[in-house]
Amino acid sequence: MEFVILFGLFAVLLAIGVPVAFSLLAATLATVLYLAVPPIVVFQQMGSDITSVSLLAIPLFIFTGELMMKGGLSDRMIALAASMVGHVRGGLGQVTVVGSTLFGGVSGSAIADVSAIGGTMIPQMQKRGYDADYAVNVTISAALVALLVPPSHNMILYSAAAGGGVSISDLFAAGILPAGLLAISLMITAYVVARKRGYAAEAFPGFGVVLTRLVAAIPGLLLVAIIFTGIRAGVFTAVESASIAVVYATVVTGLVYRQMSFAAFREACMGAVKTSGAVLFIIGAAGAFGWLMAYLQVPAMMVEGLQSLTDSRIIILLLIIAILLVLGTFMDMAPLIIICTPIFLPVAKAFGVDPVQFGVILLLNAGIGLITPPVGSVLFVGSAIAGVPMTASLKSIWPFYLACMTVLMLVTFVPALSLWLPSLMK
Repeated sequence: MEFVILFGLFAVLLAIGVPVAFSLLAATLATVLYLAVPPIVVFQQMGSDITSVSLLAIPLFIFTGELMMKGGLSDRMIALAASMVGHVRGGLGQVTVVGSTLFGGVSGSAIADVSAIGGTMIPQMQKRGYDADYAVNVTISAALVALLVPPSHNMILYSAAAGGGVSISDLFAAGILPAGLLAISLMITAYVVARKRGYAAEAFPGFGVVLTRLVAAIPGLLLVAIIFTGIRAGVFTAVESASIAVVYATVVTGLVYRQMSFAAFREACMGAVKTSGAVLFIIGAAGAFGWLMAYLQVPAMMVEGLQSLTDSRIIILLLIIAILLVLGTFMDMAPLIIICTPIFLPVAKAFGVDPVQFGVILLLNAGIGLITPPVGSVLFVGSAIAGVPMTASLKSIWPFYLACMTVLMLVTFVPALSLWLPSLMK
């Protein structure tokens, strides 16, 4: 009966539109009351989950992304990308993918990526004669690259959900090759679709312009190198690197780029506070939900149940991917990571999957959910920027889904894509 209350109430609350965090908390409290466990335990678990030291990096990295977005970095990234790939067929689509990849290495957030890059590129594409569905599709799918490159705060969240036994620096390294592969796949897809629709290419501005724009973008790009190299070399921890990133972003946007006005700084602070508050509340609620699942031995039963179905590693991984894709259609990324990591990580480990590789699989899987209705937050933001309903882009998004799914399958069944770089850097 406790399983019916926990999962049934959670599903019902989501179905009627209750926010995920409140649905998690209500289902947990109802089940705890049924089990005659003191309700104070739920709030103790919430507190213990959000007071983890490693989670301090999340609001700091979110603040860094806000500072860079308000301080002019996204404009410089787009300008650099335009000079590099704007001359390719459907050049603005290529610019969007490259710009999202570059900015993703600073923001670490798909929502921030689609807001910053999409806010500039989607109107530009529409103005130059690109169809609105193409502009939305290429922008929202390119935003997923940000989930796989440092300083992705979702990787920090996964490490915490895994009990802290997965190295954040290994996760940062593991996502680099899959991120590059995803970007290349999306560029090819954008080119094929653009060629089929007859979109024009921009004129190549010359190597001198490329060099000038690269120099202008270097101060922002150095942030990624500082974070990744510092953590990898053991110079500072993830939390310390996030603190350094905030200071560095403030200096670059305020003194180097000179675009950080007081009003923009206030907006960055408010944006970071709102996003961090929402994320940490979801983490706390999902942590209490996860504790109750562990108390009810759900992970152990899941391992035993899947092992009883088949002993094939391939089939098990395909089942996990299918379940995560379905869950990702109505759950946001943070609660999906917190809830599903303790359930599916033991299953994956039982079938020989490295926890670092599984982290990349989980993040990419959950990312695809962000561009899938009905609760695809990145899809919603992209459609809102373009001023079109979500259904308008969904009719033609399948080539981009196919590119994302192809990369997901490669990451799942070719472990070297995510494990080679971390092993090389040890």
